[in-house]
Amino acid sequence: MKFGVVVFPGSNCDMDMVYVLRKIMNLSVVKLWHKNEDLKGSDFIILPGGFSFGDYLRSGAIANYSPIMKKIIEHANNGGYVMGICNGFQILCESNLLPGTLLHNTNHKFICKNIYLKTITNNSKITNLYDKSAAIKIPIAHGEGKYYAEEKTLSNIIKNDQILFKYCSANGEVSEDANPNGSELNIAGICNKQRNVFGMMPHPERAADTDLKNTDGKILFQSIINKVF
Repeated sequence: MKFGVVVFPGSNCDMDMVYVLRKIMNLSVVKLWHKNEDLKGSDFIILPGGFSFGDYLRSGAIANYSPIMKKIIEHANNGGYVMGICNGFQILCESNLLPGTLLHNTNHKFICKNIYLKTITNNSKITNLYDKSAAIKIPIAHGEGKYYAEEKTLSNIIKNDQILFKYCSANGEVSEDANPNGSELNIAGICNKQRNVFGMMPHPERAADTDLKNTDGKILFQSIINKVF
């Protein structure tokens, strides 16, 4: 199993992701430049966080037209695994690999802090080892993280068990007060109906090293190993 981490102009979390995959999880990983169309034999593609193309127009909009995205969409449509973190989540929504979109935070401010998440389903490759009864602490860093979808889309997401994470309090309560950006239904992460494409705004790669005093994000990568390998 090989992981490919895509690098766009403005990506700034690519090396964080490479470090966790290679040094913490001891996995095979390559970097993929956005202008190339060669996925280098990658089985699991990751679109990292950052500010691709300076977030011009809107976050992820220009990155969606990078040459490599054609191959990533083809990879996903053929059942291959793709995960987007923060800006990567925005790009996946722009490419229609995931439903909905990410809007400006309700307070119109960039938010960078630790938040808490509640795992909504264990029926996914990235959440299967999480305890649904426990809140997990993961950092966020975004200005456009408010998940939005039309009512019909939200209804389908719920019906198909596509919500992976919701923002919650430290004791696991999903409430308006625990919602940092105004996301519909407190949604922090979703998957597609086929369950091979995943997106989330929080950064698990920033919570996977004991030196950071937080390893709640490491369980996500352990979940991938548990179900994909």
